[in-house]
Amino acid sequence: MKTTLIAMSAAGLLTACTTHMPTGTTGQQAVKLNFAAEVNGQTFACGRQYPAIGTTRSTITPADFRYYVSEVQLLTADGRAVPVQVQLEQDGVWQLENIALLDFEDASGPCRNGTRAMNTRVRGQVPAGRYTGVRFTLGIPFERNHGDPTVSPAPLNSTAMFWNWQGGYKFLKFDTTSSGITPETPAAASAQGPVTRYSVHLGSTVCAAASRTSAPSTCQNPNRVTVEFRNFDLSSGTIVADMGRVLKGANVDVNAPKTSPGCMSFPGDADCPSVMGALGLAYDGQSAPGAQQLFGMR
Repeated sequence: MKTTLIAMSAAGLLTACTTHMPTGTTGQQAVKLNFAAEVNGQTFACGRQYPAIGTTRSTITPADFRYYVSEVQLLTADGRAVPVQVQLEQDGVWQLENIALLDFEDASGPCRNGTRAMNTRVRGQVPAGRYTGVRFTLGIPFERNHGDPTVSPAPLNSTAMFWNWQGGYKFLKFDTTSSGITPETPAAASAQGPVTRYSVHLGSTVCAAASRTSAPSTCQNPNRVTVEFRNFDLSSGTIVADMGRVLKGANVDVNAPKTSPGCMSFPGDADCPSVMGALGLAYDGQSAPGAQQLFGMR
């Protein structure tokens, strides 16, 4: 299932284009918001090695990188938020209602459990006008988050992006392995070392439901992230998701005992505080330490 938030390449560098028209002009204008994926400023690609990651400055080899965005809005100079249509461009593959799946893996190498097609942009329309910024949500709205992916339309039919009816979808999925290689470790010495799985899966947690196969009435930790850039050049800008920034305070070479590899968003996981903090989210009773660090722009 493949083809926003991003010529297709793993980096997904496309020209973001909305035609700037005088305020008051009638009609609609097309919107294409381009997204790119990076790790510490380097273009994401399946199987590529990325050094100097996290607190141990280790080398990782990613095997997946995709995420959902929703509620995309453009911002005017006076601060008004204009939805990129309540319904995005309904392509039957990547966009449904106001939800889009951004996918940067191509099923090659260690990404073999993914799909060959990729999607690196969000498309839609807005009333003609002048826009100077963008706002979107990392995640899926509650009313769409707890269905059955086996009968849902694309892009909500991806079982790889789904936990269960109770938890819903994985808003962000980043899988990698760490070989424990650091800039100071000789390659020959580290070649025989252990390979550690490390993942960041973001989704809603502590959802009240009768069972894991029942849709909940509420979730204690929605874990949706609002992202806003007030000075974004819609004609040439790119929204960049960099997992290196998210992993800056994490140790990708170890895993807290009796927990899933890496951070899966669930409370009580010692691997999660720095990751959830970098995503701009409160975690396990602690307030968010600051703004999200995943997304930037250029």
